[in-house]
Amino acid sequence: MGIANYITFIRIFISPIFLLVYIKHDVFEIDSISLPYFLLFLLTVSEMSDAFDGYLARKYNQVTDFGKIFDPMADSISRLSVLLTFTQEPVNLPMPLIFVFLYRDSVISTLRTICALKGFALAARMSGKIKALVQAVASFIILFLMIPQSLGYLSTADLQSISCWIVAAAAVYTVFSGVDYIYANRLYIGRLLRKDKKAVRQTPAL
Repeated sequence: MGIANYITFIRIFISPIFLLVYIKHDVFEIDSISLPYFLLFLLTVSEMSDAFDGYLARKYNQVTDFGKIFDPMADSISRLSVLLTFTQEPVNLPMPLIFVFLYRDSVISTLRTICALKGFALAARMSGKIKALVQAVASFIILFLMIPQSLGYLSTADLQSISCWIVAAAAVYTVFSGVDYIYANRLYIGRLLRKDKKAVRQTPAL
């Protein structure tokens, strides 16, 4: 557990805090006008931890197999938590839209973990990095839109409509990045499937 992995933990730690502040801000005595700023702060810290953990791991030679699996897992947890939080008022994103992100990350994370256990390291793709940036930008835009909405300059209906279109665009690219990842690593995945078939044939019948 180097400093990079501890920083990665920050994203997981912030995820439930973001949800609680968004939904129960009145319990924390945060009014609706101040709420977007608190959420922007939490999201900024989360995204900064994502930027610095990889940098520090490489700088201090702390790149580990655990970190290679843990870092993308923390990314999925943090960004899915934010998007799931936005399914509540006032943003009120449609839940089926969020399942696009959930299914993509579940499939890729499962493939990455299984291949790692079998000794195959699936290479990261630039499309995956862009996907993370697109999702982060979408979340920031929604939070910035909550500022005029809280002040009465933007209607809740317009906030919900604009947010839905923004996240829908992010969802389209998220699907593309998943297809690109599988296609680029198809040889490793095919080798894994052939190994599993061979193992099944060699398993003695009981």
